[in-house]
Amino acid sequence: MSQEELKSTVIEILENNKVGTLATVKNDKPHSRYMTFFNENLKLYTATDKDTHKAEEIEKNPYVHILLGYQGDGYGDSYVEVEGKAYIREDQEIKDKLWNDHMKPWFKGKDDPDYIVLEITPSAVRLMNAKENSPQTLEL
Repeated sequence: MSQEELKSTVIEILENNKVGTLATVKNDKPHSRYMTFFNENLKLYTATDKDTHKAEEIEKNPYVHILLGYQGDGYGDSYVEVEGKAYIREDQEIKDKLWNDHMKPWFKGKDDPDYIVLEITPSAVRLMNAKENSPQTLEL
């Protein structure tokens, strides 16, 4: 698979699979949780509250690992591994862009001062469990 085809496949998985795991580092050990992700040209975004463990962990160590894809059928489900650096974004433009009504149980609205966005810039992206030549690394 060419790099162009690989990038297209990775983006398709990111677009079609919004829920995945976000792993941070807590006390020198991995700490994972499910999150909802939004993709913009391989950069990932997820909303959270500024007073969460993940925000605190990212402030101490911004390096994260994300898994997206795997449909749960078991065999042959392709998924994407993303290693990257997370940044805490509080600017209103990105908060407005990500806001949706599903966030209402957690936040008062898109202007809620506790609502922040984690922006993950990938340093490595791998397509896993693809039938041929798996894993495949996307050159960034």
